Amino acid sequence: MFTAPLSFPADFDGWRVASRTALALGVPPEEMSFTVGEETPGLFAEPLPPAPAGAPQPTVPKAFPELAAKLVCHADTDRFVFAYRLLWRLQTEKQLLEIASDPDIIRAREMEKAVRRDSHKMKAFVRFREIEDPELGRHYVAWFEPFHHIVELTAPFFARRFAGMVWTILTPERSVHWNGSDLSYLPGATKDMRPKDDDMEALWLTYYASIFNPARLKVKAMQAEMPKKYWANMPETALIRPLIEGAEAASQRMIETAPTLPGLRHERQVERERMARRVPAEASEERTRPVDLETARNGAKHCKACPLWEPATQTVFGRGPADAPVMFIGEQPGDQEDLAGEPFIGPAGKVFDQALAAAGIDRTRAYVTNAVKHFKFVPRGKRRIHAKPNAGEVQACRWWLDVERELIRPKLVVALGATAAAAVLGRTVTIRDTRSKLIDLDEETKLLVTVHPSYILRLPDAAAQARESAAFNADMALVRRTVPELALAA
Repeated sequence: MFTAPLSFPADFDGWRVASRTALALGVPPEEMSFTVGEETPGLFAEPLPPAPAGAPQPTVPKAFPELAAKLVCHADTDRFVFAYRLLWRLQTEKQLLEIASDPDIIRAREMEKAVRRDSHKMKAFVRFREIEDPELGRHYVAWFEPFHHIVELTAPFFARRFAGMVWTILTPERSVHWNGSDLSYLPGATKDMRPKDDDMEALWLTYYASIFNPARLKVKAMQAEMPKKYWANMPETALIRPLIEGAEAASQRMIETAPTLPGLRHERQVERERMARRVPAEASEERTRPVDLETARNGAKHCKACPLWEPATQTVFGRGPADAPVMFIGEQPGDQEDLAGEPFIGPAGKVFDQALAAAGIDRTRAYVTNAVKHFKFVPRGKRRIHAKPNAGEVQACRWWLDVERELIRPKLVVALGATAAAAVLGRTVTIRDTRSKLIDLDEETKLLVTVHPSYILRLPDAAAQARESAAFNADMALVRRTVPELALAA
């Protein structure tokens, strides 16, 4: 009997190295064992010797490494030997994974399914609570009790999802910490180390109770998806019993007070269709064209050509010199732009400024504006969340965009995003097909289409952001080559 030591309960890399060695030595599964951490090997177990020099590497189907990585996460005490047995059999039974009736394959698929389900539960039921840490500052901590050894398997999801937070997830056997850039794994914790309530919990409970729909309550289905094991770690579970008990009465009240007016979604759809069919008279060509930018800016302050003017703080008109050789056009102002009345000063504006600086472009020589001049948003608590303008709203505001182009007569128009490109061209285009190409708008003006800076900010990881930032900087370099007079003074 041979034994191989593993570092932790889901040590897939250690299992893989040991299994390759055992396979090279010809050790059959029934003579192989594994220990984890400080476990003591069997009385007659011998350490696994090194693999012979020049031993061939095992061959397996492409699907096996992923399957084996799930198997070693299972709570079964025999999981490492079982995974090795599959590896052993695959050397002579090449199609083994495709034999659905094989007992080992049936067991492997059930184990894989259980691990996937447990990982899904961890993603769904982990609840972070904020604590003040003298060293880490704002720190978020959660307690979770998995059925299987899934911490290493699931931790990268939380690193991607909460990349900007410093957080720790405590579990009985294995804990994980994210410092904002790297994952580190720690020993298991005890229940008394669970974090206490934080200031956001009352707000979360209010929200949870407000979205509870008694008409859709299915207690058995709820408990099947959210076993009671997880309830102690989730603050909202304290509300479940009273919400269930009051569900029947709440359903009856909903029936008795059913609205008679069309829903908000229906009204929005009707409005979108109306705006798509025609431009309001206020945005038509019958209006007197302004003779200069200042007159246009003052006129736009009172524009009511589409419904966006009412919830917005103010019109955000373009900024820049009247003789600017290039016009940058974005989609619409954001929250900060709406409050300040200036285009591109928020987070996307900072990305924009950095790209201009990298290309050696003087922003004060450029005219910067948006296809839509009012901020379209959805209120969410105290925040205003950006909402994409529809075709009718873009069309209603195109009159002002045309005025800006006619007064400035730029050599180059740069459309930042698909909405801006559609506003300039009058038709829908894709970034993929038009990006980084100089398109003739007329005899004097060319169009360059690129992404909106906010697209870079929305990318999920640093590598993607770096890649797209480089591409955006390249587009800005093309702008400078096309319009050399934009260059910063030496």
